[in-house]
Parts: sequence; C-alpha cells; structure tokens
Amino acid sequence: MREEIEKILAEEVRPMLSMHGGGVELAEVTEDGTVKVKLTGGCCGCPSAQATLTQVVESAIKAKLPQVKKVEAV
Repeated sequence: MREEIEKILAEEVRPMLSMHGGGVELAEVTEDGTVKVKLTGGCCGCPSAQATLTQVVESAIKAKLPQVKKVEAV
C-alpha cells in the first residue's frame, strides 16, 4: 500500500501543494490503516494546515484507497 500512497502523493497532492510553496512527505503507514505524513515548506505551520491535511491529502488518498482509515500529521 505504501507504493500506492506515494504514487497518489506524487501525482495528485504534491503538484497542488507546490503551487503554494508547500509539500508533503510520507512518514508511515500503520497496519490499522493510518497514514502518517509530514507537511513541509509553506504548509508547515500554516494556519490552514489542518484543512490541507483533511481536504487535500486525506481525501485524495481515501478516494483511491478506501481501506485507509485516517491521515495524520506528524
């Protein structure tokens, strides 16, 4: 599943975040379906970081991989 998540991040999420000077790195995928990511660049510390995490990162991953339970920032 890790490769699938990396592909989603590379093709769908990172291009969108990079337009705003931000990025995302995959930190961990747990056995219970939790994906842990690190927001980078302009997204790190941004007041809208939580919205970006749920509306952009989590929604893109869950749309392709419904077995993912949640996405968390680390």
